Amino acid sequence: MSVVHGLAMDIERKDDSFFIELKATGTLTHADYEKIVPILDEALAEVEKPIVDAYFDGTEFEGWELQAAWDDLRLGLKHGKKFHRIAIYGNQHWQEIMAKVGGWFVAGEVRYFDDPFDALAWLRGAT
Repeated sequence: MSVVHGLAMDIERKDDSFFIELKATGTLTHADYEKIVPILDEALAEVEKPIVDAYFDGTEFEGWELQAAWDDLRLGLKHGKKFHRIAIYGNQHWQEIMAKVGGWFVAGEVRYFDDPFDALAWLRGAT
């Protein structure tokens, strides 16, 4: 039996603004964070005061291994003040709770959506 997991990330930059798209699959591991954190760190280090909007697709996300949960918390503490808006698109009630708790660790606004188009519209300021 194979176990599918991972964290895919795409970063777009325009001036000091960033749009980050994340897709989590399965149960995230420490190794998943070891791959994306350096990329994110490098991208944000290029700008003195970055403004970050993020779209997180959690429809295939099942949770974290313990070390990966710690990695996620550290990532939020390190870059949390740079986030303007985070839209979490999911399909589980616990993901809605995760969005509320995640808001404690970032300066910007975090919202949960069960429709991807609503999430993207909110990020673009249409709602």
